[in-house]
Amino acid sequence: MRNISAKVLLALALSVAAVLLPSETVFAQQPTPSDDQVNAIAKQLYCPVCENIPLDVCPTQACAQWRDLIREKLAAGWNEQQIKDYFVDQYGDRVLGTPPVRGLNWLAYLIPPVAILAGAYVLFMALRSRQNPTEQPDSTMLVPPPADEYVSRLEEEVKKR
Repeated sequence: MRNISAKVLLALALSVAAVLLPSETVFAQQPTPSDDQVNAIAKQLYCPVCENIPLDVCPTQACAQWRDLIREKLAAGWNEQQIKDYFVDQYGDRVLGTPPVRGLNWLAYLIPPVAILAGAYVLFMALRSRQNPTEQPDSTMLVPPPADEYVSRLEEEVKKR
């Protein structure tokens, strides 16, 4: 009997030690990311299946799964840029709401302001030319003088009739 009670006491002591001396630190579970946090990232991404539909409003089942994936990544501690990079690695640059500034994509940022400035300049020049019209030429200058005696006599005959 003494042997059994010693074993019970030993087991009890080991279980108390296991509870009091944990081998690794346990962290509190992070709260589940809200829909607003998920949609803040999803609105910057476009559905790779549908054309021109942001991920936050796309009604397809695939987009719902991708939003759940964003939620999981946020819960795992990923930041916004890491999640975007993950989607770009999976589906390419076409899933980004704004094209990255590399390759020929920089033209998307350069051409619109240049076109607006060029249009403003053309409009300015057109309005300026309307305010300062060029002088009207004399009506006497419109008819060139006759170069030949025959032509002048012919004109005199026409005027007489």
